[in-house]
Amino acid sequence: MLELKKGKDLLSTIGGIRTLQQAQEVFADKLNRENLTKLNTIKNEEALIKIANAIVMCNPDTVLVNSGSEADRNRIRKYAIAKKEEKRLTKDGHTIHFDLPEDQARLVNQTFYITNEGESLNSLAKGISRTDAMDYVKEEMPGIMEGMTLIVGFYSRGPVGAEGAIPAIEMSSSGYVLHSAEILYRNCFADFDKEVERVGFFFTNVHSEGENISENVPKARIFMDRSWFTTYCTYCTYAGNTLLLKKGNHRFAVDYCTYYKREQQLSEHMFITGMTGPNGRKTFFCGSAPSGCGKTTTAMVGSDFIGDDLAQLWIDKDGVLRAINPENGIFGILQDVNREGDPHLMDCLRGDGTEVIWTNVMVNDGSPYWVGNGENCPNTGFNFQGEWYEGKKDKDGNPVPMSSKNSRCTLLASAISNHNTQLAEDPKGVPVKVITYSGRDGDTMPPVRVARNSDEGVVIGASVVSKATATEVGVSGVRRQPWANAPFIPGSLAGYMNAQFQFFNSKKFSDETRPIIAGLNYFLTYGNRGGSGDGLLGEKKDVKVWLGWLDLYVHGDVQALETPIGYMPKYEDLKKLFAGIDKEYPREIYDMQFAIYVDKIIERIDMQSDAYRKEQHISVHFFDLLATKRAELIKLKEKFGSIVQIKEFE
Repeated sequence: MLELKKGKDLLSTIGGIRTLQQAQEVFADKLNRENLTKLNTIKNEEALIKIANAIVMCNPDTVLVNSGSEADRNRIRKYAIAKKEEKRLTKDGHTIHFDLPEDQARLVNQTFYITNEGESLNSLAKGISRTDAMDYVKEEMPGIMEGMTLIVGFYSRGPVGAEGAIPAIEMSSSGYVLHSAEILYRNCFADFDKEVERVGFFFTNVHSEGENISENVPKARIFMDRSWFTTYCTYCTYAGNTLLLKKGNHRFAVDYCTYYKREQQLSEHMFITGMTGPNGRKTFFCGSAPSGCGKTTTAMVGSDFIGDDLAQLWIDKDGVLRAINPENGIFGILQDVNREGDPHLMDCLRGDGTEVIWTNVMVNDGSPYWVGNGENCPNTGFNFQGEWYEGKKDKDGNPVPMSSKNSRCTLLASAISNHNTQLAEDPKGVPVKVITYSGRDGDTMPPVRVARNSDEGVVIGASVVSKATATEVGVSGVRRQPWANAPFIPGSLAGYMNAQFQFFNSKKFSDETRPIIAGLNYFLTYGNRGGSGDGLLGEKKDVKVWLGWLDLYVHGDVQALETPIGYMPKYEDLKKLFAGIDKEYPREIYDMQFAIYVDKIIERIDMQSDAYRKEQHISVHFFDLLATKRAELIKLKEKFGSIVQIKEFE
């Protein structure tokens, strides 16, 4: 069981500030009159003492308190450019940031949870003892900001006042990191004290890139102190590591929901989007997928886009599932973003009037280009590895692509034309009817299926698999990705799974309000489905059909075919939906996509069963559910063979 404020707090131990009076003395020494005046509006003593300890430990030359004013935002932008962390591009409000070649994705093997004796961790996570973490921070962080400015920002992870929103402090010497925070999160300087009083705590984040040289990246560390809700990050700039409000604080939110808000809240790696159905009806979806597996594309297919990465969910007093986006912007993967598949995003990226931070793309004559953009691109420029030309190879003889596979764009979500900003900023959240889980599955599961009940839905989430993507440094191959959230689950998978079972089976839901849970899969190939070649059986625009069918199904507008792996759509219903996107949908494609490959699915069940048996305290109920499904599939195989055509269920 997690215990808050257990063990020595690294920040106060190293900084040595224990009282408000000591903190005020630090501020008087380090802050000029303007910044001291701003900080004096914050009254929460714990927050002030933490800020003072960060100042003492990191020893910056100056401190900028970011009030969220346009003047402070401009100071941050100018600081990022002055430090050469960003460079202006031709379009007004567009800048380019390059991470070091070794630091262009999450540093999975250098990311650790600080643990106390007796605490259990997710078996897929890496832990470090409090003593060892203390030794590292004592060695590396004192004086790490000498010659720099420490920027202090106050943010809300969600609309201020929302049930699932949590306040946080972000402190960094990087102008790029705080510039990103101002786009991706809601500055709550004016409401910080009130929000801390409402929630009862806040998250604290301390980062410095140090000298920002390649030689230092091997000693980079991302530490998450679960007991003190504090993160520490050194010697890297990639926002997935350093913008600690994002995945660092998401991990804390997962802990908070799993251990202290069980059956009340969930913190998920999910998009939130709405679809407009018959007669203007709005249906909201939350969906989880590992990075690089179509999550942003799915989110933006909706008519009412809310968010593309994270979601806080709770059940309201009327038994309705509600969701907010902790973020205010998107940190989107660029590779293969183009007009055909992502028209709303492309309008922002190629249009005027949107502030955009580009990361690790190729720049030619002040304009950015990336792999898969569907445009005519120059064959020379400057990119994430320096001067670039078509055909360039690295030291190992491998082609250097035009842009990093994990190149990114950072922009306000409200800039995207289908973003429903009014609902996104509503503290009540949006009502969610459908939960989806997906991965990168080339050969096993159909494009869409609905769990027959909530328990089977939890199993779908627990059984996500995916190929490793460019978002992670040092990993490869096909991997389990439970709930597409496992990299961000600090505690045991058993505890998290139990929280999922309890939440989705909550008696607070009625039959009318309980959400359905579905599996999505965009990555089936012809070769794995009785055809030839490795081409995909679908394309990006098909996503609108799969979500459209789920909208019809959840409202009872269409019937489904019951199979051992869930409810599947009928051909005629899909054919009509495909006609709505001006695309033919031959029966033979439907048959290929929705055939049940029994041996493949049983192999997948056995893989999950074997893997979860290595976890401690996994619910017997979970294994019973797997065993029941396995038995159903064996019976199906005995009747129809190893490949069962969907017509057998019609």
